[in-house]
Amino acid sequence: MSKIPSNLQKNPVSKKNKKKSGNGRPYRNENEQGNGAVKAKKHLGQHFLKDETVAQKIADTLSLNGYTNVLEIGPGMGVLTKYLLQRDLELVAMDLDEESIIYLNHSFPLEHAEILKKNNRLNILEADFLKFDLRNLYGDEQFAITGNFPYNISSQIVFKMLEIRQQIPEFSGMFQKEVAQRICEKPGSKTYGILSVLVQAFYEAEYLFSVPPQVFDPPPKVHSGVLRLTRKPDLKLPCDEHLFFKVVKTAFNQRRKTLRNSLKTFDLSDNLKEDTIFDQRPEQLSVADFVTLTQKIANDPV
Repeated sequence: MSKIPSNLQKNPVSKKNKKKSGNGRPYRNENEQGNGAVKAKKHLGQHFLKDETVAQKIADTLSLNGYTNVLEIGPGMGVLTKYLLQRDLELVAMDLDEESIIYLNHSFPLEHAEILKKNNRLNILEADFLKFDLRNLYGDEQFAITGNFPYNISSQIVFKMLEIRQQIPEFSGMFQKEVAQRICEKPGSKTYGILSVLVQAFYEAEYLFSVPPQVFDPPPKVHSGVLRLTRKPDLKLPCDEHLFFKVVKTAFNQRRKTLRNSLKTFDLSDNLKEDTIFDQRPEQLSVADFVTLTQKIANDPV
């Protein structure tokens, strides 16, 4: 695994890096809460998973087939982290919450010393995933992403993942149930949309299981769902990919209209608009149909 550059490290947990006090025990930050708990912050969309069985099941969603690098987004108090560390992998736990970072660096090693003794390949990184340049972390290496994702940015996480899909063979984790279902939905459904098409163009999407609110602290107002995305062998679409993304997003921006009306901004020729594909609404088109549509638009003589 690529080493985290020293200027990006946030007290990685390892025998050689662990902060110690004068008596040889791991250093405890004076700002850490006395009971060792981290308070969930509403503005960060935090809901800490407390169900051990669910955490274990999420950790087991990763196949580790062809990679060992794993990035966990939003580890919080490490309930998923500890189960990931029981597998043969290299883990980076990334969180924007300073309080969680303090907990993971100081309380977590004390509570899970036996786990860390068996797998000392954990680095803690304080960073915003949406703004962080992952090339500084992994270079060109392959890595998987998992986590109990903050629901307020979960779709943005998926869009960023798609931008670097050539490095991500697998992606799994917890979403708001409706979002997870939407990502995995098939054509013909009212919930089939932009995320469905763009993700399924490059990944096999599986909705794995649902999770009730009471397994979180604090409980969210919605149910949750866990999914797994496995990258398809062929990363290239047989069309202009930039145009493909634009066509999909534009079509679903007016999903109740036929494609003939929702794609008016493309200024298509009258001849092309007579094609029967334009009689359909976007939710009726499969990924392959959108590829065909993109090819037709790219070849339009106008």
